[in-house]
Amino acid sequence: MNVFARYAPFIQDYIYRSGWQSLRAVQNAAGDAIFGTDENVLLTASTASGKTEAAFFPILTLLDEEPPQSVGVLYIAPLKALINDQFGRLNELCEEEGIPVTRWHGDANQSAKRKLLKKPRGILQITPESLESLLINKHMEIPSLFGDLRFIVIDEIHSLLRADRGLQTFCLIERLCKLAGCDPRRIGLSATIGNPELAGKFLAAGSRRGTLIPKFDGGKEVWRLSMEHFYNAAPQADEGKLLPADPPPMEEVSGPAPPAADPGVGYIFEHTRGKKCLIFTNSREECEAVCQQLRHYCEVKHEPERFLIHHGNLSASYRESAEEEMKDEDSLQSVCATATLELGIDIGRLERAFQIDAPFTVSGFLQRMGRTGRRGDPSEMWFVMREEHQEARAMLPDSIPWYLVQGIALVQLYIEERFVEPPRMDRLPYSLLYHQTMSTLASHGEMTAGELASRVLTLSAFQRVTREDYQTLLRHLLDIDHISRTENGGLILGLRGEQVVNSYKFYAVFQENVEYTVRSGSEQLGTVVKPPPVGDKIAIAGRVWVVEDVDHQRHELSCTLVKGSIPAYFGDVAGDIHTRILERMYRVLSEERRYPYLMRHALCRLADARSLFRESRMADRPLISLGGKMWALFPWLGSYAFLALERFLKLRCASRLGLKGLQSSRPYYMQFTMQVSESDFYAIVCEEAEKDFDPLTLVYENEVPVFEKYDEYVPAALVRKGFACGVLDTEGMKMRIRAWSKFV
Repeated sequence: MNVFARYAPFIQDYIYRSGWQSLRAVQNAAGDAIFGTDENVLLTASTASGKTEAAFFPILTLLDEEPPQSVGVLYIAPLKALINDQFGRLNELCEEEGIPVTRWHGDANQSAKRKLLKKPRGILQITPESLESLLINKHMEIPSLFGDLRFIVIDEIHSLLRADRGLQTFCLIERLCKLAGCDPRRIGLSATIGNPELAGKFLAAGSRRGTLIPKFDGGKEVWRLSMEHFYNAAPQADEGKLLPADPPPMEEVSGPAPPAADPGVGYIFEHTRGKKCLIFTNSREECEAVCQQLRHYCEVKHEPERFLIHHGNLSASYRESAEEEMKDEDSLQSVCATATLELGIDIGRLERAFQIDAPFTVSGFLQRMGRTGRRGDPSEMWFVMREEHQEARAMLPDSIPWYLVQGIALVQLYIEERFVEPPRMDRLPYSLLYHQTMSTLASHGEMTAGELASRVLTLSAFQRVTREDYQTLLRHLLDIDHISRTENGGLILGLRGEQVVNSYKFYAVFQENVEYTVRSGSEQLGTVVKPPPVGDKIAIAGRVWVVEDVDHQRHELSCTLVKGSIPAYFGDVAGDIHTRILERMYRVLSEERRYPYLMRHALCRLADARSLFRESRMADRPLISLGGKMWALFPWLGSYAFLALERFLKLRCASRLGLKGLQSSRPYYMQFTMQVSESDFYAIVCEEAEKDFDPLTLVYENEVPVFEKYDEYVPAALVRKGFACGVLDTEGMKMRIRAWSKFV
């Protein structure tokens, strides 16, 4: 098919005006799939490869040929910033043809929303949370808004494949289609998909269509990659050592360093000078700390300040200022960021990205590196791995540079196998079940229990939930007054349920801390949790502020700018690390190969770790004696299989092993004392794992392991079941233990 010739004239004109010489491979492949079939389509291609245009050129052509009588395209994105970014691009494409593009989220223009409700047409851009709000608050408008909906485009779909937010998104899509009586095709877009076939099934769930995944030659990937290691203070790992074929030496940091300077941050400071870069961290706390230190370097070295900050707790004005600065082609500022800049917001041409310590996932690594290398240049990432010097009496497990090894494993898994974390399809999402039950009642009003079950339990997200479980949930919600029974025997929201649903925070299914808005005069800086008392200091927006006043009723905090450097705290950050990463970490330590991207310090630190790995016999077996009755166990399991093993040892094996004092550095190792021998450990653990035990036995007595946002409203029995059978990876744990039978 000549895809360009098939495009509508206004699309062809846009391509001519943009100066394109030809279509890219992804655009030809997408055109064939969208024009030539009636299937859902999953487009996977690298960042900045033209996926958005690849999807929208044929979609808009089809809508131009047969205009819909309602909104024609629903575009769902995980971030408001991504919607705002794509709005400009889509508006430019659609404006001349008179196709309206409407944003629908908390910060969007209200008059544009009202205009759309009066005359539904064009493209509607929305987040999952705003779509939830739309279904509840504009329930009667859904048929007119979406009655002739043709396409649903889900951007950055990989970010929705492993948590409740993704399941919520597809619940909303199914509910909307049933309510509007429409049957749109789904188009998923992503640069990083693990197991595309499984992701295709996820995309198609409940749609009565299959998913086509176009194959095409996206060209050769070229990376510029480096990884360096730093101790927090001298000496560094390479001091006094000679290496064959040394990599290029690190450039010396010029001039005086700030007191108590972090060598890794100094390295970043020097290698961002005169460049536009992103500096990624794994938490908002680390982001604040690094930005403070980099700004301190500017002050000490009498250089203009050149570091901005971007994370989810900052006010919109701070985030948008950073985004606008990065879009400036002439800017030489760098931004310290978290995952908020990991997704596909266009922030112009970046020269390189830095990653402090290892990210949790291969997907995260690829997304972050993919922010660079646009417009024909190779993607470029510099890893900076940091570590404290170990005390002389430190035990073996603390002497392994886990972040360094994890970073190497992430890179090698993708280079060697193109591995990216697959979707999680085996959940028992009772928290989401509560949420969608309450949302459905809020949307539809009074319903019988049978009608409610037919609307909620038939959603594909709940295919593992039994009717008995749902009856248990409904009885519990009646008991706690989240739902009530009417005189006619129907179900409606109860008084307490209405309080939950009527909060704007109800629309989101991800966990949120109780946050306090931070202000300095008229300027809103962002939000913090656990505000300190008046007179104490807080860190936010890359600076330090003294607290002048705390209003606990309004959840507001007033402060004044001061000098200094202190830690920040925004709430816990959980990391979900896949078992394949831990297994590749084992190989990193056991093999002898040199990785071309390792710099001198990192090479020497890895050599030290490999030597320790061999000498301690970690290469031969997972259980290592630390002296006396103290042992360390290295199971090489991902987060949830590791957690299952931890509980298995405590709850099913402890008495037979004489096991005490088990402590974990999840998911790397466990330490404990035990009374039996090494061979007895393997024999007992293997014997217990072969028993046909219920995963619920891995939940402590009287424990209600609240894991998701709405678990607190779910019956304890279901919370326990959901954790045991939907969170813990018991099968992954058993497979690992079976491999230990050779040590018996």
